Amino acid sequence: MSGAALVAAVQLDSQDDVGRNWSTLQDLARRARDRGAQLIVFPENSLYEGRDRALRHPLDEWGPRLSELARELGATLVPGTLREPGPSAELRYNTLLVYGPDGSELARYRKIHLFDVDVPGGPSERESADVAPGPSEPLLVEVEGLGAVGLTVCYDLRFPELFRALVGKGARTVLVPSSFALGTGKDHWRVLLRARAIENQLHVIAPNQIGLKPNGRTRYGKTMIVDPWGDVLAQARDVAGDVVVAELDFAYQERVRSLLPCLTHRRL
Repeated sequence: MSGAALVAAVQLDSQDDVGRNWSTLQDLARRARDRGAQLIVFPENSLYEGRDRALRHPLDEWGPRLSELARELGATLVPGTLREPGPSAELRYNTLLVYGPDGSELARYRKIHLFDVDVPGGPSERESADVAPGPSEPLLVEVEGLGAVGLTVCYDLRFPELFRALVGKGARTVLVPSSFALGTGKDHWRVLLRARAIENQLHVIAPNQIGLKPNGRTRYGKTMIVDPWGDVLAQARDVAGDVVVAELDFAYQERVRSLLPCLTHRRL
């Protein structure tokens, strides 16, 4: 694939007011569209960040509204994650949706890796308390103007084998919509995003949540777009509602892969 595409990543400070979050998402999506973005990507938990997030904004309620927004924009829309019915009444999937410019649903990716950790000196988090892991299969979607795009969510970033599997299936770009914690984000977010881009010679689009959430946890922000050499093409300011736009140059990606053909040298 050659040519270029303009993409946008949106940084949010979503809270527990779903109506306000929805209004913000629409406004920022239109702002990204007005800047020429062909693909607009929002972070994880875009419509709700609160104590009862597993019970709110079900996919069947919000899917039609998001589809209509994508149709209005005339762009590919990735509106972050919603909760989808899971294997039991207690567990739901954390599902990333992709809508085409005509409003059609192109893909839904159910987050594979769940954030169950005890951060030294920090809080414990148990995503698995109300979220079920999705199928352990890499998922790509064909996006107009971008070709094959790999789908991941937040904690998936720490599992390089998923990114290698995506590039093995033909991914040229990978999305990482996130709600990445401040404590680990300040040391690992930028390093991990650049590493995934460099080792797989991919474009990485990583919108993140920012700010203090109702559960008392703070998200890191630093939404960014990274190129296949690991250069940061765009990074959000430390504010809510920032929209960063960058051009993905696929001809440049081809040169990187040709001059440093490490993907063809794999032995494992």
